[in-house]
Amino acid sequence: MIYDYIVVGSGIAGLYTALLAKEAGSVLILTKGGVEDCNTRHAQGGIAAPIGKNDSPELHFQDTMNAGDGLCDSEAVQILVNEAPDRIADLIKFGVPFDTLDGEIALTREAAHSVPRVIHAGGDATGEHIEVTLSRRVRMSSIKVLEYCLATQIILEAGKVKGVRAIDCRSGLIEEYECRFVILATGGAGRLFKYTTNSDIATGDGLALAFQAGAEITDMEFFQFHPTAVRLPGVPPFLISEAVRGEGGILRNVESYRFMPDYVSEAELAPRDVVARSILYEMRKTGSDRVFLDVTHIPARRVATRFPHIYRFCLDHGLDITKGLIPVAPAAHYLMGGVKVNTWGETNIEGLFAAGETACTGVHGANRLASNSLLEVVVFSKRILERTREITKATPTSATNKTDCYHLEERKKLKTVSRLNLSNLESLLWDKVGIVRSGDGLSEAVDILATWQALLSQPTDRPSYELNNMVLNARFMAEAALLRKESRGAHFRTDFPKSSPDWQKHIVFRAKN
Repeated sequence: MIYDYIVVGSGIAGLYTALLAKEAGSVLILTKGGVEDCNTRHAQGGIAAPIGKNDSPELHFQDTMNAGDGLCDSEAVQILVNEAPDRIADLIKFGVPFDTLDGEIALTREAAHSVPRVIHAGGDATGEHIEVTLSRRVRMSSIKVLEYCLATQIILEAGKVKGVRAIDCRSGLIEEYECRFVILATGGAGRLFKYTTNSDIATGDGLALAFQAGAEITDMEFFQFHPTAVRLPGVPPFLISEAVRGEGGILRNVESYRFMPDYVSEAELAPRDVVARSILYEMRKTGSDRVFLDVTHIPARRVATRFPHIYRFCLDHGLDITKGLIPVAPAAHYLMGGVKVNTWGETNIEGLFAAGETACTGVHGANRLASNSLLEVVVFSKRILERTREITKATPTSATNKTDCYHLEERKKLKTVSRLNLSNLESLLWDKVGIVRSGDGLSEAVDILATWQALLSQPTDRPSYELNNMVLNARFMAEAALLRKESRGAHFRTDFPKSSPDWQKHIVFRAKN
């Protein structure tokens, strides 16, 4: 059978796109785990949309552009903010139960937003509510879903998508599936870092698939570190939503001192990169591996009802956040870069599209505005389907900023290097390609990663494919960060602490022909 669409991934981007695609043709979803195994369900804060009385698309546009620090694609951002209300209406039609107040959709404020515009569901369970709603609809639809099936290659014929090769993660059997269009929606690569809010599935598979097929990869140096993840011994980092600070949460150091006003006038509501670096500096200054988030001054009932998941998680680990401080530290959270696409979600390969965190649409620039990610999914996934319906019409790729193209060059191979395993990879990225970077540290990381990549054997199962993909994505990040000799947005270098107009451009990687 030749499918009209193959969607790789089963997060919100994959599910939403698949549900739209089934109205236009036959759809197959390939997902390396179960449908419910995805990163999106961890999205607590919400989805941004300019629907409030004191808000407007123009204001949302300006906030997004400001957060992106000179690298947002203005055309893509205009599309994002102008199409937002209609896409929220679509989610409501699908049955997503957004929270309401006095009969209207409830809005909250997050960092770098000038007004409350973040819509949420279940208080702090927005991603989960959207994902569960969409997965239920997919299960009830005609969409074919192959679980525990890892895509390993995009098959091309005469430079055009022909299908996907995949391995059954349980049997090891290799199968090929033909289609007209492939939509990559595999999420980001947050598992690359030692401390991360991402689930185990976030290994950058879609980026590796796209690159190996000849697609372009861009903005990989811009990885967002969330300022506040729970830091408790033996407990995996658990995201404490930015909305907690939006509702009045205060950051204190180990001496109970409120330190954020010392770093920036916006204090706790500064952009994420600023808050994350400030926390890191404060931890170093006090010799601690954590700071604390204080919500004890907020009415207990309001905390418990507005953030039920956070409240329950902390309570399950012996902490009542209405009475005690929450120990937190930054953790890897979101990839702003990805597969380079135009405003219709198209790559430079005919028939290949990318959506969600896998894609780089240009709306996030150097630093994503909080809660724009879920909005990006629904806005640009809709446009992908519109484009496939009119595929015979030529649509030029949007390119409003200068671009420099690079290849992953051969690097010096180290004679002595630590053994490549997941733990060592995560530690290397956290230590050398993390929140604060330096030229020396990045150079070291680049050499180690090149050596590891040269030593990799041909993958044969899910763990080995994932490790190969992660090393490739790590090289993108480290090489791009070393190339960008400035600090901008989420990319900060101690040897180049200021931004430079010479670097108001994008770094793009292409495979050698």
